[in-house]
Amino acid sequence: MAKNFVPSDANLAITQIRSIIGVKQNQRDTLRSLGLKRIGHTVFRTADAVTVGMINTVPHLVKVEEAK
Repeated sequence: MAKNFVPSDANLAITQIRSIIGVKQNQRDTLRSLGLKRIGHTVFRTADAVTVGMINTVPHLVKVEEAK
């Protein structure tokens, strides 16, 4: 599970691991803004301030790894 990430120049692989059923609307919107559409879907983003803020909003719904 994601910890409190801080902005850096790293590339992140963000994977949705839980369903959006029953979560707050702002958390659903955050996942869509990240580009995630379904469980198991992975997107690659740089760890800028905006992306890190979104990840810290939904840490219980995503798995974050440093992309190689």
